[in-house]
Amino acid sequence: MATKRIYLDNAATTWPKPPAVYEAVEAYQRNLGCSPGRSTYRDAMEADRVVAEARRAVARCLGLSDPHRIVFGFNGTDVLNMAIRGVVRPGDHVITTAADHNSVLRPLRFYEEYHHVQVDRIPCDPRGFVILEELEKALRPETRLVAVNHASNVVGTLQPLEEIVKLVRRHCEAIILVDAAQSLGHLPLFPKELGIDLLAAPGHKGLLGPMGTGVLYLAPRIEERLVPLRMGGTGSRSDEDRQPDFLPDKFEPGNHNAPGLAGLVEGIRYLEARTLEEIRQHEIALTAQLIAGLKEVPGVTLYGPPSAEQRVGVVSLNIEGYSPEEVAGILDLHYGIQVRSGIHCAPLMHRTLGTVERGGAVRFSFSPFTTREEIDAAIQAVTEIARHS
Repeated sequence: MATKRIYLDNAATTWPKPPAVYEAVEAYQRNLGCSPGRSTYRDAMEADRVVAEARRAVARCLGLSDPHRIVFGFNGTDVLNMAIRGVVRPGDHVITTAADHNSVLRPLRFYEEYHHVQVDRIPCDPRGFVILEELEKALRPETRLVAVNHASNVVGTLQPLEEIVKLVRRHCEAIILVDAAQSLGHLPLFPKELGIDLLAAPGHKGLLGPMGTGVLYLAPRIEERLVPLRMGGTGSRSDEDRQPDFLPDKFEPGNHNAPGLAGLVEGIRYLEARTLEEIRQHEIALTAQLIAGLKEVPGVTLYGPPSAEQRVGVVSLNIEGYSPEEVAGILDLHYGIQVRSGIHCAPLMHRTLGTVERGGAVRFSFSPFTTREEIDAAIQAVTEIARHS
């Protein structure tokens, strides 16, 4: 029975967080505890400042000069729904990919079944890259939305966003939505430079914040075209029963998760101090270490690109003779290694990999706090399990 915890499930949520994240959440709850944007007493104004600083911090992370282009939601799924349901209309044509998560696939399936939206799902090759020739064939002059997963939560594959944006723009003026759940905070990402219209991510993964926050970037050309997902009290224009028409209030009714945003600020400050470039190199090294240590082990099948530079810190595998759930259970019980097994809410990617029938795969995922010693322990554990298959 293992005693030491080795956490390698960072694609679900990063852990541990920087100490300042925990401290900021507790300080908000204990010392402020009030609603931002609702009152003018001293502590309420300090709550406003926390939310504003969180918006500035996310904007800096994305290379933006205007923090009002950042809208807060409650998680990655929430902000993806804000984006998709805010722009898609009955009868539209939409494109998504086999790399995408159910947070994109399910809203689009709903629109397909109930609002006569036409959805093309572009296949990926066995390494997880979107087949660009198929994307080009699917594009139409009237295509409304192209939704692209930047980094696969199953195999870590990084899509060539610059090439995809240029390809789309050659054929139409479709809105381009990027799901950056597995890339934001793990590597430099600048949506304005790339020409992306909407970029969505949770605050609790690469940005190292607590659960309960999501961020959505809106390009200027999208502001008037995006319909709010929710409406309600904002603390602004309270004498009117219409939703405010200005950013960010237009898309942020109700109370913010202000304690979560306080923690998010500190998560981003950690990233800024260490730098995204350094974090990227750290995770590339860990990914390369795990791939090199397991690629020749008999009975082990690795999925995704062979090069660590072509993916984020996510590696999935299967071991002959075991189901993914069995492998994850053995790793936890006997080695203290915590990973995720299953379909990972990405059924089309697992169909691409041919892993649906066996119950998916076993996923190892890393963070800035993952160490080389932990990767060595994972290599040893998988090798021992495979030896006994």
